[in-house]
Amino acid sequence: MRRICRTIVYALVFCCVALSCGTQKRVSLTPAIDKIQQRGSLLVGTTGDYRPLSYKDPQSGGYWGFGIDIAGEIAEGLGVSVSYVPTSWPTLSADVQTPELFDFAIGGITITDARLETMDMSEGYLCNGKTILCRKDDASKYKTLEDLNKPQVRVMVNPGGLNEKFARANLPDCQLIVYEKNEEIPVKVAEGEADVMITEITEAPWYVQNDTRLAAPLLDKPFTRGQIGVLMRKGQDDLLKEVNSKIREMKSSGRLKELHDKYGLVYGY
Repeated sequence: MRRICRTIVYALVFCCVALSCGTQKRVSLTPAIDKIQQRGSLLVGTTGDYRPLSYKDPQSGGYWGFGIDIAGEIAEGLGVSVSYVPTSWPTLSADVQTPELFDFAIGGITITDARLETMDMSEGYLCNGKTILCRKDDASKYKTLEDLNKPQVRVMVNPGGLNEKFARANLPDCQLIVYEKNEEIPVKVAEGEADVMITEITEAPWYVQNDTRLAAPLLDKPFTRGQIGVLMRKGQDDLLKEVNSKIREMKSSGRLKELHDKYGLVYGY
């Protein structure tokens, strides 16, 4: 009887050890940077519809912008090339949390508590805040949220991001128009298909500079204030540390200020 009991105990111990080893094998992670360097390229998710932070040129298929430049410098610091993976505002969170799709996302991504609950974000590298674009002839009409929140005011936003969320929370009485392509909304406003675009202080100046029909009358008085950062799934602590290190280096060297100037962006509030 003792021999049988001893055999059962040994069998149980063996099973526990085997299960423990198997579990350990399943949860062990190769550090993110090792994977990137073994691959030879940094995979960066970006929407490509947010000038001047991330834009995909429809002719060349190449990407340019403030965030694209930062991603390039991060990749250079890792000693790898960079490849851009298309994502969208409605699918951004799901895409970021999908393993192997890309290493992080960059563009006009604001640091929020909601995002930090399920994902990681880098330190901020660009001031951000909600503002509006409108036709230049209408600039004097819009000074407050109350001026926008009227049944006759047609407000256009892109779907799935913080612009739509902001409009739905703060402008319940306006005519809200959700339009799929963010980069086309300024033209829609200029041509009279909408009155106002909800956008950010990072995006509005570029459109004003490149379309004389448009104005951003509340650029210096944003409705919200925040910071834009790099978004990534949790469990990539070494990559997050490297990204933050690069951001600090670019701040201290003046390189980040150079990029702000290059794209006409607000360096500080």
